[in-house]
Amino acid sequence: MEFIIIIVFVIGYLAIAFEHPIKINKTASALVTAVICWTIFTVSDAPETLLNSTRYIDFLHELGEKAGTLSPEEIHLEYVSESLGHHLDEIAQILFFLMGAMTIVELVDAHHGFKFITDRIKTKNPIMLLWVVCIVAFFLSSVLDNLTTTIVMVSLIRKLIPDKEMRLFFAGMIIIAANAGGAWSPIGDVTTTMLWIGGQISAGAIIRNVFLPSLVTMLIPLLYLSFTLKGTLGDFKESTKTYKPAVLTGNLMLLLGIGVLIAVPIFKTTTHLPPYMGMLLGLGVLWIVSELINPNMDEHERKNYTAGHALTKIDMPSVLFFLGILLAVGSLQSMGTLSNFATYLNDSIGDNRIIITLIGVLSAIVDNVPLVAASMGMYSLEMYPMDDFIWEYLAYCAGTGGSILVIGSAAGVAAMGMEKIEFGWYLRKISLLAFMGYLGGALVYLFMHGEI
Repeated sequence: MEFIIIIVFVIGYLAIAFEHPIKINKTASALVTAVICWTIFTVSDAPETLLNSTRYIDFLHELGEKAGTLSPEEIHLEYVSESLGHHLDEIAQILFFLMGAMTIVELVDAHHGFKFITDRIKTKNPIMLLWVVCIVAFFLSSVLDNLTTTIVMVSLIRKLIPDKEMRLFFAGMIIIAANAGGAWSPIGDVTTTMLWIGGQISAGAIIRNVFLPSLVTMLIPLLYLSFTLKGTLGDFKESTKTYKPAVLTGNLMLLLGIGVLIAVPIFKTTTHLPPYMGMLLGLGVLWIVSELINPNMDEHERKNYTAGHALTKIDMPSVLFFLGILLAVGSLQSMGTLSNFATYLNDSIGDNRIIITLIGVLSAIVDNVPLVAASMGMYSLEMYPMDDFIWEYLAYCAGTGGSILVIGSAAGVAAMGMEKIEFGWYLRKISLLAFMGYLGGALVYLFMHGEI
């Protein structure tokens, strides 16, 4: 039974990785994989790997005397039901957090809040513009997220760089900068958010310990291109796009949106409530403000600037993808497969530095969300407590390793779609730079923590 579930999971994983060639949306593959894995787990006998599972042993202890009155099949069904509920509780926290963050970003964008940033970048020097764009992307992604930042910054360079080849280099660096910026913030990358919500890292520690390695990840390829990038921006053209004068609240919504996002870690630290509660509070505040501003606007036109309209624009397929893949990984965790795999890695490799570094490289090929989810199931908080080296290093590696290939991160996929970046072009022009930055940042982190 366990072997069959692993086969189903691998097939589902391959369907996700080859989403474009097979022309099946990865969300559909993830959802089907999750349901099939849990169904097989439910209708089959309990695998032997459960006997080595700490979670299963704790479950039997919780049953106590009740276990003696139940048949093995009934105990198995009880365990599956309890495990599914446990995983759904953890996943729901992540999904509500993401939905709140996505809605806030869409609401700010509806009021043209990001125009405040785009209107202030005027330089015609390619190198100077590259530095400005990368630095803005690096810090903006730590507050928004790497996907949203990439969309905003690629939209920006479209207005500033008419030359297609030059724009591709900028897009490649935006991917690297956005992924690096998201890795050191608890709200900047979905994998870092998963670790934060799961209790593996704290906001202060991840910012303090991963900021410098992430910065180095961006600076190495940026410095290289500063000496090697040739060409011009092309015929510089000012943006001719106009915005409706009735909407004069962009700056207010941008500042308020960034403010409530920054306040989420503070809210968690102060109240000890889950992060999604702080995110929902921020969304509620922004929602109220969006209802009160522009009172003289026509009701039909005003609807486009409300939170209700922003909710219709959030990327629900991505939210459902996270649900599917996290549930699928949860089935492997509940069976004890992931903990056994962790034991195998420790026995065969034995060095967590190498294991986590390889996970980061693998995230360039395989989506980093299931990789981090699997890693969270492989290693327990009892063995590696909050802010342990392994969790922070995992956040760095999974967050930045995806930049090595254009398909390795949500930011890369977004830029690929917007600028029609070819896989081969990125591999030739950007991948080595991203890999150099990844290794450089990894060495800095390991050095900072006395691991080398």
